[in-house]
Amino acid sequence: MNTIEKIVKFLSAYFPILVIGFAAAAYYVSPPFKAIIPFIPQLLGLVMLGMGLTLTKDDFVAVFERPFDVVVGIALQFIIMPVLGLFIATMMGMSPELAAGFILVGCVPSGTASNVMTFLAKGDVALSVTVSSITTLIAPFLTPYLFLWLGGKFIPIDATALLIDILKIVLLPIICGVVIRQVFGETVKKVAKIVPLISILAIIAIVAAVVAASASRLAAVAGIVIMGVAAHNLLGYLIAYLVARKACGMSEAKARAISFEVGMQNSGLGAALAMVHLSPVAALPSAIFSVWHNISGPALASWWAKRTPEENKEIGNSATAVKA
Repeated sequence: MNTIEKIVKFLSAYFPILVIGFAAAAYYVSPPFKAIIPFIPQLLGLVMLGMGLTLTKDDFVAVFERPFDVVVGIALQFIIMPVLGLFIATMMGMSPELAAGFILVGCVPSGTASNVMTFLAKGDVALSVTVSSITTLIAPFLTPYLFLWLGGKFIPIDATALLIDILKIVLLPIICGVVIRQVFGETVKKVAKIVPLISILAIIAIVAAVVAASASRLAAVAGIVIMGVAAHNLLGYLIAYLVARKACGMSEAKARAISFEVGMQNSGLGAALAMVHLSPVAALPSAIFSVWHNISGPALASWWAKRTPEENKEIGNSATAVKA
């Protein structure tokens, strides 16, 4: 194992602790971290570029082999989490800024960490990778209008501006990454090991910047944000699993994959969009989500892995790639 792989392994293992540590530092010593704020879109663009560099045609094979499973995963992602965001914000009587932030994090696509959690949980990794890849690619065209529909009553929303920004932050970097991989295939494979490192550092920087920007109001809203994020994430896991397993008749492995796809969001995108189009306070749900789902995800994956029958232990290893 080379030095970069060792660093990535360390950062991945202690990611929640590192995020909490940097968030605390940003809260108490805000000015240095506020300097990151103007670069949040670029940082997320780097993460999306890295995703593009790792995409292959195999990531989309499941679309043709089992379209029903893929469509269910995509539909549940863009139904359950947006509606839950609205429900939680309304039931908890949140301010318009926070309500908009919760709905926004519900409207963004799946987070790529869901692929790793599915692998650890002995779930269907190929399905997970396909669903997260497709939800990310179609998010520019769904997220702005879902957010306008559900969040427009809380705060003014310019859906067109959101669409343009998501195209620039998400779709363009992914396309660039795919093109670079096609042109410089062998070279990309050699440098691909650094992609997870860049993604981890970028998310830590984004969370710290959001906390620094909202430090003056964080203490007043921290409790309600943490409770709301935990409920949003855990209910997302539960409802998605039950719908996939009971209502759609999916196998246990598929249901686990769908559960992680729905419950784990691209909260970095939510934070970036909120900082640009809403406010630092509205970005807090996404920032806290980045920390929380990296605690709940491994816990759920570990619990499920211990309850996997021996004959199904190899399910999680069936995919050709797992995105970091």
